[in-house]
Parts: sequence; structure tokens; C-alpha cells
Amino acid sequence: MAFLLSAGFVMLREQAQAIWEAGVAAVSSERLVRNVIHRDGSVLSICGHDWDTTSLSRIIVLGVGKAGAGMAAAVEAELGEELTDAKVAGWVNVPADCVRPLRRIVLHAARPAGVNEPTEAGVFGTQRTLELACSAGANDLVVVLISGGGSALAPAPIPGITLADKLAVTRFLMNSGASIQELNTVRKHLSLFKGGGLARATSQARAVITLIISDVIGDPLDVIASGPTVEDTSTAADALAVLKRFSAQPPQVSESVWFALRHKTSNPSPLPKGEGTAARPIAQNCVIGNNAIAVEAAAAKAREQGFAVKSLGSNNAGEARTIGRELAELCRHIRDGQTEVAPPVCVLSGGEPIVKLVQTDQPRKGGRNQEVALAALQHLWHDGLDRIAILSGGTDGEDGPTNAAGAVVDESLRQMAFAKRLDPSEFLEINNSYPFFEQTGGLLLTGPTHTNVMDLRIAVVQ
Repeated sequence: MAFLLSAGFVMLREQAQAIWEAGVAAVSSERLVRNVIHRDGSVLSICGHDWDTTSLSRIIVLGVGKAGAGMAAAVEAELGEELTDAKVAGWVNVPADCVRPLRRIVLHAARPAGVNEPTEAGVFGTQRTLELACSAGANDLVVVLISGGGSALAPAPIPGITLADKLAVTRFLMNSGASIQELNTVRKHLSLFKGGGLARATSQARAVITLIISDVIGDPLDVIASGPTVEDTSTAADALAVLKRFSAQPPQVSESVWFALRHKTSNPSPLPKGEGTAARPIAQNCVIGNNAIAVEAAAAKAREQGFAVKSLGSNNAGEARTIGRELAELCRHIRDGQTEVAPPVCVLSGGEPIVKLVQTDQPRKGGRNQEVALAALQHLWHDGLDRIAILSGGTDGEDGPTNAAGAVVDESLRQMAFAKRLDPSEFLEINNSYPFFEQTGGLLLTGPTHTNVMDLRIAVVQ
């Protein structure tokens, strides 16, 4: 009997992971790019705009983000080897574990794998990107590839600010629980690249078209990767307000940062748009992928496996612990017949919560998806997860500074933790989810997925 129960647990976990993988596959960066780029002879069509490639001197491909490698590979594939070799030049900043050789587009390791923080290598790569952008002329088409994680991968600071200054600001805001919108508001005003900086650098080109894979709730163009091709609507005063909201003080945030933001507040002139430009180039920003696509594909896979689907949508924010507990409670109600839907049910939830780090001197490791799963387990620790499996994973394959995409919990994992005398509350208390799941086999290990549309949570109830 114990074997049958164990097999049942494994089946539920496998079903949850298969549904999650179907959602991630639907937002494959190569698939999304190939949906919008087509070439027919000398005619190149991108998002409904057509160009005669014989009239183009160059096709300059620039980009930044966790999905950059797949996006760049798809561009070269759709253009074809002959056109790529003849006219393409490109540079895309990506994490180190996403680097691979392409024909003409350089994939540059702008940061180490699993360390979502700016580096000097990222500064170098961003400077190279801006140089290529500035070299674009009247007969050049610029194709920009933007995806989540771009903010940390393109960290070139404004004059007077060092990379260490920017890194300290980023760490302070992340550790204080700032939202991605608040974080990007500050970063944009300390950056040469963000907040429309890349668009201004391409002002001499014939046309600039940006393909965007969104990792932000609501797909706001000025927030995704801090909006390098979108004119910034925030102000330096807004950035100062964010820092004040979180009570930032030197040395947490350096005096040079405060000085630069105050100077920009008093001198709000935008960066030059390029000398000799008669008119701005044709420009378009196209969102080609987002979390809603992943949720829809996951729902289709769940129905294929025989589950009724209850979707919570793609706009779920809030604190990771709260989301985990609410998801666990919903699963318990479904299992116990206290909702309008009867098992088997698959609950889907997309979005991106935050983790509020507690003060501790103890070592810790984890990510928001692991914290969601651990909070769900802790909520059902005494009642059990019989006929329930809950998975929370980052669609990029990364969850915090770890090698895991997230974690999955079920009754077999609860029993293993109980047998090993591992109390989830003790790990959750100090945001230390990774060691708990490492010891219980609950880590979701995928490696880089070459896409990024926030997080996808799958809960299956039999």
C-alpha cells in the first residue's frame, strides 16, 4: 500500500512539472521570434513592417536579457546564412551560461550564471552595444532584442557614478522589498542605457524595431529591462522619492548617487538625440511574449491530462510567503470539496512576488519560488498534502542566486522532511529555502530556459 501511495505522489508531481514545462515551452524565445520575423526573398518582414534587404547596408542586432541567446539565434536563422554573413552585425548581453557561438551576433557574458547583479563585464558589453548603436546610419536597420533580466545585464552608469555605487543601490532596494518598478525607477536615472538611452543612441538609423519578451506584470514597456528603447516617463525626483521611501542613507546609498539624482532633478534635460538628425527613425516596440501565453499553454496541457482548470491569471504580485499560503489553502479547500470546482483540478498562477529578507546572522540561500513552495508546505505541514502537489518555478530557470528554477512539494516530500526532522518553519523563518529542498529532493532543476516571462505556479489536486 505504501508503494502505491508513493507512486501516486510521484505521478502528481510529474503531472505538475509536465504542465509547467508546457507553459515554458510556449514562450520559447526562438519560437516567439520566429512568430514575428519572416523573410521572402529580399523582403524582410518584422512585426508587420517590411524592408527590402537590398536597400539596407547593415542589419544591426542589439540586445540584452536572459532570453537573448535564443532570440539572437532565431534572428540569424530567419535571415538565413547568406544574408546574415553579408549584412548582420550584432551584440547581445546575456548570462554566462547562455553564451554560445553564432554566425555574426556576439553573445557576451555580462554576468555569471545565477548571480543577478551588475558586473564590470556587463559595463563593457553595454558600452560595446552603445557604440554599435551610435554607428547606425541612414541605411541601417536596427533590431533590438529585449527580455527580462536586462537591467542587471546592462549596467553602464552615468558619469560620476561607479558600478559599485549602482550595485549598492540595487542590493539595498532588493533587500528592502522594493518592487521591480521602484527598483527600475532608480536604476534608469543612474544609467546611460536604460530609460530610452539605447533608443537615443540609434537616432541616425533608418528604423529601429524592438522585440520584447515581458517579465513584468501588465507588460509596461518602460519597466521591462528598464525600458532601453522607451522614453522615460519617470523623473529623477521619482527616483529620489523611492530612496526616501525606503529610508536609504549613506553608506547604504553613496553620496554620489544622491548628488547625481539631485543634479538631474535640477537639470532635467534629456540626453542628446544625435547631431544632424532631421527626424527620429521609424521605431516600434513589439511585445512578442508574456506570462499570459505561458499560462494559456499550461491550461491546455492540464486539460489534456484530464484536469479541470482554475486560473488565477498572470497578474499575481505580493509577498512570496503569502502567495504560497493562499495557494495551499485553496488546494485544501478544493480537495475537501469546499469550492465550486471538484477534483481533479489544476490551479494556475502567474506573476512575480517579492521576498522580504529578515535580519539574521545565519547563512541562508533561496529564491522567491522556493519560498512560495516552502510557505505552502509549512501551511499544510500538519494537515498533509495528500492528493496535492504544488510547484512554483521561474520561467527563466533561475530563482534567486541559486541553480534551481524553484521547487515542488507533495506528500512524499513532507514525509521525507518529517523523517529527517526538518521543520519548514525554521528554514522559512530566515529565508533559507534552498537547503531544505536540497535535502528533500524538491528542487526544480532545469538550467537556463532562454526565456523569461516571470514565474509560473502549478498546483494539482486529485
